[in-house]
Amino acid sequence: MNKDEQHMNVNGKDAQLQQYRKQNTGPNNPMTDENGAKVSNDQKTLRAGKRGPLLMQDFHFYKKQSHFSRERIPEKVVHARGFGAYGDFELYESMKDYTVAKFLQEPNMKTPVFVRFSNFIGSKGSKDTAVDIRGFAVKFYTEEGNYDSLALQFPVFILADAMKFADVTHAAKPNPKTDIPQATVAHDHFWDYVVNNPESAHMIMWLMSMRGRPRSWRMMEGYPINTFRFVNEAGKSTFVRFVWKPKLGVHSLLLDEANLIGGVDPDFHRRDLIEAIENGFYPEYELGVQLIDVEDEFKYDFDILDDTKLWPEEEIPLKIIGKLTLNRLVDNNFAEEEQSAFNPANLVPGIEFTNDPVLQGRSFAYRDTELHRHHSANYEDLPVNRPLTEATNNYRDSYLKYPIDTDSVHYHNNSLAGNSPAEISPEQGGYENYPEKVEGHVTREHPSDSFQDYYSQARAFYNSLSMPEKQDLIESFSYHIGSVKDKELRQKNVEMLANVDKEMATMIAENIGVEPPTNSHVEIDKSYPSLSQLNSPHSAMTQKVAVLIGNGFNGEEVQNVLQAFKENGVLFEKIGETLKTVTCSKGNELEIDKSFLTVHPVLYDAIYVVGGNSEKQLMFDQHISDFIKMHYMHMKPIGVAAGGEQYLLNTEENNLDGVIVASENPDFTNQFIAAIAQKRFWDRT
Repeated sequence: MNKDEQHMNVNGKDAQLQQYRKQNTGPNNPMTDENGAKVSNDQKTLRAGKRGPLLMQDFHFYKKQSHFSRERIPEKVVHARGFGAYGDFELYESMKDYTVAKFLQEPNMKTPVFVRFSNFIGSKGSKDTAVDIRGFAVKFYTEEGNYDSLALQFPVFILADAMKFADVTHAAKPNPKTDIPQATVAHDHFWDYVVNNPESAHMIMWLMSMRGRPRSWRMMEGYPINTFRFVNEAGKSTFVRFVWKPKLGVHSLLLDEANLIGGVDPDFHRRDLIEAIENGFYPEYELGVQLIDVEDEFKYDFDILDDTKLWPEEEIPLKIIGKLTLNRLVDNNFAEEEQSAFNPANLVPGIEFTNDPVLQGRSFAYRDTELHRHHSANYEDLPVNRPLTEATNNYRDSYLKYPIDTDSVHYHNNSLAGNSPAEISPEQGGYENYPEKVEGHVTREHPSDSFQDYYSQARAFYNSLSMPEKQDLIESFSYHIGSVKDKELRQKNVEMLANVDKEMATMIAENIGVEPPTNSHVEIDKSYPSLSQLNSPHSAMTQKVAVLIGNGFNGEEVQNVLQAFKENGVLFEKIGETLKTVTCSKGNELEIDKSFLTVHPVLYDAIYVVGGNSEKQLMFDQHISDFIKMHYMHMKPIGVAAGGEQYLLNTEENNLDGVIVASENPDFTNQFIAAIAQKRFWDRT
């Protein structure tokens, strides 16, 4: 039994998908039309004489071309650019005291999942590294049906009421007259929306921070943002929010890096996920829950139903209950990733909605979007969306009906079929809504006055950042608001940001050519260490190092360093002037993975400067110098082999912080691995 067969034995979703997998290539697979007729000529159209017109009776051409013309379906209005992978969720700790959801009952129980990462703003063809809101959608294939958890990389949302979904999307998307700019909020419309809808202030702080530019999906948190309700066997309710914590920690790109990578490799995050899974470095995330007793609903200085507010871990502790592991890529991107559909209304018993205004709206919007995209009510019959449990109901027909329903009775109640399919009592696992008491007048008011507190948590977030993170935030705001053409609009945004921090807003004002703000920030001194990325776990695992190497290198040193990379899970590529093998001083050869022509410095987390000889020495040395300059500027680790010191930028202005030199350094390898784990050297000059 091979590895894939073993995996299918323990993963019910893989076993289900196997019946839908199809291979068209192979010596025993003749080409056929859609109706099964074998094709004798798939290269030339049928025509009236050698120089004559094409004939309409060429049914093979018609079928082939008409199918090709319909290969694409409408892309998602938002989160169009995405990629997905399969895996499993393993429960650490039973939650049966809080919920009857079966996949949260038994420790060590594994539930198959499909996860889709995505960008909010750009089209399907945009870049991965845009400053953007990112989706982290998880479909649990539980024994009680599918449970969909739709998260973002921030714990807060940009709006407090679903009525504004369309407005914020219109504001963020490209100008409808010019269709530019693509995949960025560095334009007038978005910042006009922000300043006129101040509840967006908190999320804007997160978006403009490093959190808006993750280094990798594998190093990105996921927050379903909404407030849900757990319900246990006794009918007791507990408010809950979920958090996905990456085992590698939360790490980001600098603004300059994100912009450069978007041009050099628009598929950077996709490629990163693929390479990690193919190399066995399976992405892992731990699931945490924050729980609030019903009687404590009004205990806090924020409304727990307000999605523009986070639940600080320091005030509402995070309980880690399980681990998500992504271990298999899709077989076909369109059939599985592009056709995947998520819906926050896909719930299982024990997990319920609250009166969270955004969640209430999401419960309608997601299904409605997929009905439009797929032009069919049958999209949940597609293999990637299909639950492990058999769907038995009285829904019928619509476009592309896949199952062949053989029942003559398809209504409820009935006597001709024994009133089946039958309802299931809650005691037997049927979904039962929590009997929350509801009363009051019909209104469009917010649930509480604290919804109008736009700046307190935004300021607490700013207070929580380290100095490098604050400097980065100011640079990001300056870049994006500085791209706004309307000077009055730039001024208004500076005035709004002064409510968060006057000093920050003043520095932004100076950078974008407007007057300093006249108002001042709210008097909030709170800060939360959990919000700073510098307090996140740091590891060298899966960091990517460029080994810059030519002929005549020290073979023993290089082999020791590369072996240390492998032992510590550090990925590396050997880069030379060409793809020819290079030879060390003792004559041993080393294969080259990439040439300087096909790579860019910004694609690597660190560099190991070996140097050496090359047929085009000046060009070779210039390439190495380019790598060093960019990595030094981006504060990344630099390892220098013995004999490579001539490439160093050694001046009185450069303190060489994070530059590890091998010469006369017996601990070079360990120091370099530690530097790779640290990732940035913020005190570098």
